[in-house]
Amino acid sequence: MTGSGPDRGGPDSDGGDATATTDGGGPVEGDTTVALTGYGTYVPDETVSGEAIAAESGIPEDVVVEKMGLREKHVCPPDGDHATEMSVAAGREALADAGLDAADLDLVLYHGSEYKDHVVWSAAAAIAEALGAENAYANESYALCAGAPLAVRGTKAQLLADHVDRALLVAASREEDLVDYENERSSFMFNFGSGASAMVLESAPDGDRVRATVGESAAVTDGSFADDVVMPAGGSKRPPSHDTVDSGLHTLDVPNQESMKERLAEVSLPNFREVAETAMERSGVESVDFIAVTHMKRSFHEDLCDDLGCDPESDAYYLDDYGHVQSADQILALDEGLARGRVEPGDDVLFLAAGTGYTWAATCLTWRG
Repeated sequence: MTGSGPDRGGPDSDGGDATATTDGGGPVEGDTTVALTGYGTYVPDETVSGEAIAAESGIPEDVVVEKMGLREKHVCPPDGDHATEMSVAAGREALADAGLDAADLDLVLYHGSEYKDHVVWSAAAAIAEALGAENAYANESYALCAGAPLAVRGTKAQLLADHVDRALLVAASREEDLVDYENERSSFMFNFGSGASAMVLESAPDGDRVRATVGESAAVTDGSFADDVVMPAGGSKRPPSHDTVDSGLHTLDVPNQESMKERLAEVSLPNFREVAETAMERSGVESVDFIAVTHMKRSFHEDLCDDLGCDPESDAYYLDDYGHVQSADQILALDEGLARGRVEPGDDVLFLAAGTGYTWAATCLTWRG
């Protein structure tokens, strides 16, 4: 099975032509452009090295650094850098980049980790309040590590169809807290790092404020993986108790690691390819110039880039100095690509992601400057 879902269709499936512009770059009557006008990032100061993770887990250092692709990652202190705090920091940077005040926003959307300051709680509302987004409503969207492309997709549709003109998308993760380095079954999550990202999306902004125009998206889900990665306790099926805490059931686990690994090996590359090619076709893009993709083991990252006709050294950025920061990966990779001159005006950029469950997602953008 290579995924299921209704996300098949023609070029206009996401609701309009995302590349409508004028020669002067400004909005015109009936313009359906949605643009990225600013972005921001935040990572904690503290880092942990691949060498330290190897020592704690008992996995050889060369496996952690080279195979898993983790030189270092940022980690949060116990008493700070919670999901909302990191989101606010990234959000402020994104607003400054866009030249906006928080009061200009109509929507604040949180699409980061469900592991946040409190359980059963709206991080989005707290973030909006802390930023001073007094005219915005707050909402949350969850697709785990596939969150960024899907958040952009959903917000674009809302900007085109609703009474929303300016939206701030924020994501943060400190799921490194949930990793047990003594649990070999969960070793593919040893790369979990901490940080945050933010994006400002606007409908038909002035051309001189456009960083990128937002194209089309695609996604596919294979729900046969739904129970493969879990925190055994803490939910309604097994509420927290002294016993669950004493038994170490509040960290992430992969109950049947080999089965998941074998099944993923069959479908992951085809599903990445499907969502990438579908998003590109819907956007009228024949090839991409830069891929901002979820952090994964180094060999698969290289295979995926090759499969999509991209050079992993010049057409992507491998996050081996960040690890996997949930749905912040795409903006972190884009930021590093820009800093290294790998993304230039006119380049087609692909946000590409996968999240446990399992969902694969892609969104195209055209970089403007």
